[in-house]
Amino acid sequence: MNFLKTTESDSKYNHLEKMSVQELLQNINNEDKTVAFSVEKALPEIEALTEKVVEKLNTGGRLFYIGAGTSGRLGIVDASECPPTFGVSPDLVIGLIAGGDSAIRNAVEFAEDSENQGWEDLKKENITEKDIVIGIAASGTTPYVIGALEKCNKNNIATGCITCNEGSPLALTAQFPVVVTVGPEFVTGSSRMKAGTAQKLVLNMISTTTMIQLGRVKGNKMVDMQLSNNKLVDRAIKMITAELNISNEEAENLLAKYKNVRNVLNNYHNE
Repeated sequence: MNFLKTTESDSKYNHLEKMSVQELLQNINNEDKTVAFSVEKALPEIEALTEKVVEKLNTGGRLFYIGAGTSGRLGIVDASECPPTFGVSPDLVIGLIAGGDSAIRNAVEFAEDSENQGWEDLKKENITEKDIVIGIAASGTTPYVIGALEKCNKNNIATGCITCNEGSPLALTAQFPVVVTVGPEFVTGSSRMKAGTAQKLVLNMISTTTMIQLGRVKGNKMVDMQLSNNKLVDRAIKMITAELNISNEEAENLLAKYKNVRNVLNNYHNE
């Protein structure tokens, strides 16, 4: 299959080693400024995918991210932040990476080249038709991800993807493709840069919008967040005092009793 892999195209800049620190930083920043505009062009695709995610999670399904290298790590980061931020089960949004958990910190050679392992990893999670799988790959050519989505399609499991190459095998495989064309990287082929930033932005949009649609935000506050450190406890107390117009001491006592902000707000008038 022939398509233009813009993520591998030659950088617009040359002789990087001759640039000063200031020049390097300014030029990287100039490239980064273009990413959000590239994401904006893909908003209709992101909307279609997000609506499918909401539909699946509203009917008892789970969201899986699957990727390799940087893309896999980004999916795991987004999945791991959903429970503390929105108070959902760790089993609701799951990130899988080629090579397993050890690949989060260290590259696992050739792990992404297996066409079958992605599906095997999904089967270990007891994947069903209720679920949805989003493949993440900047290049759109990762066998681990493409193979997994192909198997999902054959088993009537909804599929989406986030990639940065138009017409890539991954984009053509996913039922709900999101393609954010960011163009050549500052360092040729280093897709952890603009492509990685674009993928992170899209993941933020999908998970945050989904959680809001599932009722995990009240007003603009994270009322279901897990109170796992003093900063978050303090934030929760401020939410409660502002919402109920009560003292810090009373808010602190209510929080100790009901354990999270939503429970306080739901039970306050029964006190």
